[in-house]
Amino acid sequence: MAHPDNREDNVSNLQNAIENTEENMNEAEEYLNEHADEISSEEQSNVESKNARRSESIEGLTSEMRDEQEFQEEQE
Repeated sequence: MAHPDNREDNVSNLQNAIENTEENMNEAEEYLNEHADEISSEEQSNVESKNARRSESIEGLTSEMRDEQEFQEEQE
């Protein structure tokens, strides 16, 4: 039997994902700043690429969170 769609905590879950991703981005930037002279250019490039993907993810999560907020407002 299918379970009903429970979307009550989706906004909260999306917000947590955004915050965690932002924290990971900040930690990566700090790592680059602190160890720039100790890491290879390839590793630096990898970290920068990963942060670029994280930024794209944040954009998508933010859009999804807005959609979810609108849905919840419509249900009230």
